[in-house]
Amino acid sequence: MNTVIERSLERTSQQPTQHRPIVYRTRGTTRGGVTRLISPSGAEGLIKPFVFLDLFHLRSSGHKMGMHPHSGIATVTVIMDGALEYRETTGSEGTLPTGGIEYMSAGGGVWHEGGPVENGAVRGFQLWLALPPEDENGPSHSMYLAPERVQQAGPARVVLGNHEGAGSDIRTRAPINYLHVTLKDGERWSYTPPAGHDVAWVAVADGTLETAGARLAGELGVFQKGEGRLDFVARGDTQFVLGSSATHPHPLVTGYYSVHTSEAALEKGEAGIARLGAELRAAGVM
Repeated sequence: MNTVIERSLERTSQQPTQHRPIVYRTRGTTRGGVTRLISPSGAEGLIKPFVFLDLFHLRSSGHKMGMHPHSGIATVTVIMDGALEYRETTGSEGTLPTGGIEYMSAGGGVWHEGGPVENGAVRGFQLWLALPPEDENGPSHSMYLAPERVQQAGPARVVLGNHEGAGSDIRTRAPINYLHVTLKDGERWSYTPPAGHDVAWVAVADGTLETAGARLAGELGVFQKGEGRLDFVARGDTQFVLGSSATHPHPLVTGYYSVHTSEAALEKGEAGIARLGAELRAAGVM
């Protein structure tokens, strides 16, 4: 094993070194099988371009998300357990297994639906990303990665961006890293964001994670803006996601299913999803 990785994973009883304090933490709000850990109103724009983050655990077909629209955002879904069935107006449909990754750029309008496979369950994270003006009303497109296509550096699977020589097949215009990390009890791991990534946060699904003098369990924590190293120690087997990026330099103008950079862009996006919705109803799809 690479000696750098060995050092980063060595068992330790020490507290992580505090470089950047946590300035916001939350358990979010739960409705049905979905916990919304963060939203623009809750975080006051602290983590732009990361807009919403949901931790979901859907246990039956009754938890299926019916056909619904988006515009101006990209959704990124990480499957931790189970399998997710999906269908969308980009033409993609199928089943995303444990370890699979979904990236869907809604652009100027898309409709999609999804939920656990029949008689099954599914657990994972879904992240919404604000798109830059060049993409927020552009063509919609999606990409689905099988587990074997997700590159890994030590305990970190690279969902978006690049980390320690591992990179994602998914390309974003804005500089974004999004990692899915698993640590054993007592393991220590450090993450140094790339230059210019002044936004960073972590969300814990399993176990307890010590970082910056805090203990996070079932919570999301936002780090103070900056570019310092982030240190973590697992208490119990842990599973979490971490995001870092340069700050999105545009306002977040929100609709019911959409996020754009201006009122004009939002109006255009909502008009696009309305047209698509009319086509779907005329075709008897919904």
